[in-house]
Amino acid sequence: MPSSVPAYGAEAAARLASMADATASDAALRRFLHGLPGVDAVGLQARAATLGTRSIKTTAKAYAIDLAISMIDLTTLEGADTPGKVRALCAKGVHPDPTDRSVPEVAAICVYPDMVATAKDALLQGGGAEVRVASVATAFPAGRAALPVKLADTRDAVAAGADEIDMVIDRGAFLSGRYLEVFDEIRAVKEACAREGGPAAHLKVIFETGELQTYDNVRRASWLAMLAGADFIKTSTGKVAVNATPPVTLLMLEAVRDFRAATGVQVGVKPAGGIRTTKDAIKYLVMVNETLGEDWLTADWFRFGASSLLNDLLMQRQKLDTGRYSGPDYVTVD
Repeated sequence: MPSSVPAYGAEAAARLASMADATASDAALRRFLHGLPGVDAVGLQARAATLGTRSIKTTAKAYAIDLAISMIDLTTLEGADTPGKVRALCAKGVHPDPTDRSVPEVAAICVYPDMVATAKDALLQGGGAEVRVASVATAFPAGRAALPVKLADTRDAVAAGADEIDMVIDRGAFLSGRYLEVFDEIRAVKEACAREGGPAAHLKVIFETGELQTYDNVRRASWLAMLAGADFIKTSTGKVAVNATPPVTLLMLEAVRDFRAATGVQVGVKPAGGIRTTKDAIKYLVMVNETLGEDWLTADWFRFGASSLLNDLLMQRQKLDTGRYSGPDYVTVD
């Protein structure tokens, strides 16, 4: 799983350089972003709905369940988080079902910066060295802080051992049309992800799509973040009323597809918030496969930001194995 800024090949670097004019000034970036094709909202929603009707069974479903488990960023982002809760979550991430060691590990444990060291130690002690630690930063979830504060937040998390940083954009600046300000902030956070003597932390950029108002804005935010160097683009914090939705996620999948076609650079996608059932997770995997193909069907390039999804995946997995549905007492309460 990547843990550093991608080393772009010569062709990709040349393509990116050719787009540098688009970010040379606020006016240039505005022209570029507003020059992107407008989103056909009806078509987008219809396409997402159609993909959501696909059904997979038996061995394909079993494969999809394990794939979804391996893509989860198992998350606790509460003011009442304690070291004990984080350690328990790490243990669950390493062995989601203690009675069945064939269940894959999750992709990452996602916590606040002050819990990064606890999570790193718990994973190391628990045999989960391959499970990443993701930390939210930049004054998550509102992002309402001065840039030096956001950068300090990021550096603290990286210094504590975070493998990945989930930052939130300044939605107020974006919605006011201050695109270059948002671009520069992402670039600055990207630089703050550097780690002396080791690989840089991976950067996920959260849009809070429920606050961006239009599909066109989601497309613009996607391109802006990718131009600024995002390793992943992420829908939501999970802290507002409207989080990940299939149409918004489909739009972001199309954006990373088009960005790779234009630049040669691959960027990951992470829907977060509101994805709670196996049925929902499989719909998203179908969407990824149909839109992007197998290149993105790994935890390197697609994640689920979730806390309760894992439990339903485990119950459905056991039902496939035994023919019986265990119910909620079969899994731990997060």
